[in-house]
Amino acid sequence: MDFELFLTHDLGDNSYLLASEGEAALIDPQRDVWRFLPTAEQRKANVRYVFETHVHNDYVSGAQEMRAINGAQIVAPAKGEYEFEYEPAEEGREYRLGTLRIVAMDTPGHTPEHVSWLVYEGDADTPAALFSGGSLLVGSAGRTDLLGMEHADELTRSQFRTMRRLAELPDALAVLPTHGAGSFCASAAPSMKRTTTIGEERLRNPALSETDEAEFVRRQLSGLMDYPAYYASMAPINRRGADVLGAVPEVPALTPDDVDHLAGEETWIVDARDRFAFARSHIPGSINVEMTSSFSTYVGWVLPFNARIALVLPEGGERKVLHDALTQLLRIGFDRVEGYLDGGANAWETSGRTLASYPIFDIDGLCEVCMTGDQPHVLDVRQSGEFEAGHIPESQHIFVGDLRERVSEVPNDRTIWITCAGGFRAAIAASIVAREGRDVRFMASSGIPEWLSRCFPAETGPG
Repeated sequence: MDFELFLTHDLGDNSYLLASEGEAALIDPQRDVWRFLPTAEQRKANVRYVFETHVHNDYVSGAQEMRAINGAQIVAPAKGEYEFEYEPAEEGREYRLGTLRIVAMDTPGHTPEHVSWLVYEGDADTPAALFSGGSLLVGSAGRTDLLGMEHADELTRSQFRTMRRLAELPDALAVLPTHGAGSFCASAAPSMKRTTTIGEERLRNPALSETDEAEFVRRQLSGLMDYPAYYASMAPINRRGADVLGAVPEVPALTPDDVDHLAGEETWIVDARDRFAFARSHIPGSINVEMTSSFSTYVGWVLPFNARIALVLPEGGERKVLHDALTQLLRIGFDRVEGYLDGGANAWETSGRTLASYPIFDIDGLCEVCMTGDQPHVLDVRQSGEFEAGHIPESQHIFVGDLRERVSEVPNDRTIWITCAGGFRAAIAASIVAREGRDVRFMASSGIPEWLSRCFPAETGPG
């Protein structure tokens, strides 16, 4: 069986191209489908189908893009309530791709409409592979709370029945999931491996081996992390059908005057430079989200959905960074990037405008302050589970994804020491708090793990 796995690091997801006898199918493609086409061309295969496993909650589907390119047929769950023309698939529905048979298998749980795709080679009675989407993952199973906790119990019980059914498949069957390490769609931290087999999962995956429904429900709904705020907007877009872009959009270079004007029109200035450069000098009111594989996740978490954005980029390789930023953002439906500041923060300063800054500390600096007998105001912006596992006594906890809407809870008459686990989330939080005029001290390259090992004992629990 000839397939190619495409890992999308910023989402923690896999997409697949399956080819046979000059025909190809894409399974769960992201919006930027043009990146898959050179691989199809190498195999001299025309993309005939797009197979979806579920209505995606974490990214905009590329199904509409692929259909616009060559008329590919979109095959998606019959219960998905899609508003565009598509081929509705339900249990047992079969499609031919070259010499392959692709058969729908109802696997509800991660979402109510979820289907997986069994692939048979030729006339074989035993399947060779399962595209499992968000049902069975490597070492885990898809989480069942993304549609709201009011649906979670019912969906988790559906997921249990799905796991029991999948556990009956042959040991040698290749399992090719969509969600993997780095995805917030997994109920527990999945393995770094991207693919697996039924036999391997039966041995190592508690979600597949658990035979007690009540225990499965308890395990699946325990210790879940917060998930990005932009998720709430993905399913409506995917049901409606995303606007077709055709390529990564071109955006203009902006002057400082342009950025000034845009800022006055409720455009968010997102500075993608590293946290150290930002802390030393930045445009007042801008938000720092470093250009990493987590860039779009946190932009989509802390900004209003599809907010207007003006970018400030790192020096050097500006065009590539811009392309990467735009690609990440279009995958989550952020299409309103107005442009980027030509010349970056230096151009802002050269134009005679003021730059802001705040001090950088490491955890030893915070320890020294505490040793003087002072009780600094520490803002811990990690996830709730991280905070409950251990935190600095008397610290305030607001998860970074909630901070923009809760920033009024941060005292305005004290210096705010901001920390997380390693500095990335603290950088975002520091920019949000500083934007409101607070006096910020920023833990840039260390955090609570260092506190636990080198400073005072931590408190556990909600205190």
